[in-house]
Amino acid sequence: MADIKQTIQDFYKVAQTRDFARDFSFRVLDISNKGVPILTEDDLVLAATAQLPGKSIAAKDVPYNGFTFRIPGVVEYNNAQAYVISFYCDANTQARIALENWISETYDDASSTGDGLLHDNSTITLAQLNAKFEVIRTYKLYGVWPQQAGDIAYDLTQTGEVLKMECTFVYQFFRRDNELNTAINAVGKLAGAVLG
Repeated sequence: MADIKQTIQDFYKVAQTRDFARDFSFRVLDISNKGVPILTEDDLVLAATAQLPGKSIAAKDVPYNGFTFRIPGVVEYNNAQAYVISFYCDANTQARIALENWISETYDDASSTGDGLLHDNSTITLAQLNAKFEVIRTYKLYGVWPQQAGDIAYDLTQTGEVLKMECTFVYQFFRRDNELNTAINAVGKLAGAVLG
């Protein structure tokens, strides 16, 4: 039987080599409608919180001869119906105005008109960063449209905290882009590459 390499020393060695992901090692790089950026870099630097979305495959039961087989079903993208990015509000709430305009362009309740179409080049680009704040991989969400420019809560009795607002988007799917993709085959297995 092979030795199990899971001692404190092994953990320490791996921790030194790989480091750990931190909750601030993440950036929103771009939010675009039909290929045109909705927010500038000055707006995006105010993105305070976001999530790297997950992906799953539904399990489907297939009964056969007194036994239930479980086979992979459809792919689901986590929070695709409500992907939230929280922004710090600047004094003029420019990011909120840009998102309100995009919502009106998608569907304007005043005129009952709007684009209302899904566009592959309406995207959100997210970046994972290493300890040196270098991009190690990006995730691009496709078919994005704004669902909500969230409330901004004002309170005259408080101490002047910086306000935040949550913006909710809907997306269809995401794709990952990184330097390792060239070494990954069609079923997601490494083709002779070594992960560092």
